[in-house]
Amino acid sequence: MALWITDECINCDVCEPECPNEAISMGEEIYEIDPHRCTECVGHFSEPQCVQVCPVSCIPVNPHHVETREQLVLKYERLTGRPAQVPTGAA
Repeated sequence: MALWITDECINCDVCEPECPNEAISMGEEIYEIDPHRCTECVGHFSEPQCVQVCPVSCIPVNPHHVETREQLVLKYERLTGRPAQVPTGAA
C-alpha cells in the first residue's frame, strides 16, 4: 500500500528529505506522495520514515493504492534495480 498525506499536513518539510524513493514532493497546497514511487520504505527501512518523523501524524495508508508486501518489494526492486534485503528473522 502506498501512503498519502492528508490535509492535516502543516508543511513542516520534515518528510520530504526522509523518503528514500523521492516519492514525496510539494503539491499545490500540501506535500503529496506519489503512489507509484512509495514502497512504505520496504527494501530500505523496517518502518516508513515519513510516518516516523511526521509531527502531526497525517500520513496514513492510501486506501486507493492497496498493495501487498510482495508488490512493494517488486516496486522497490524496479525503482532501485537492486534486490530487496530480507530483514533478519524474516521467513
